[in-house]
Amino acid sequence: MRITTFAALLTASFIGPALAQATGPNGGQTTVADGHPIEFVSKDKDIAFFVVGEDGKPVDTKGLSARAFVQAGGKTETITLTSVAPNKLIGTTALSLPTGSKVVLSSKIHGHNVQARFETK
Repeated sequence: MRITTFAALLTASFIGPALAQATGPNGGQTTVADGHPIEFVSKDKDIAFFVVGEDGKPVDTKGLSARAFVQAGGKTETITLTSVAPNKLIGTTALSLPTGSKVVLSSKIHGHNVQARFETK
């Protein structure tokens, strides 16, 4: 019992900070994934991610391969994202995202496999 409780607390201590989200400069939610601050912005069906380096400077997204996985209304959608200079990844969902939708960015940035998780508000 003690080991299970300890494991749960240890897991929560690592997950908690990753889920803490503030408002970014573009009005979206921000989180840090593998040292990279990432901001998620959605409006209607459009989604965008702004990627910043560990040094606080915009990361050039040109040539990056990235996808977003969206869970909304009991359905899951995979969206291939397009890079837009200087540090933006964009895509379009099939439907507008209701409150509580789960969105995960998956990409490889500067050799790091990055997954950033968000929940729409």
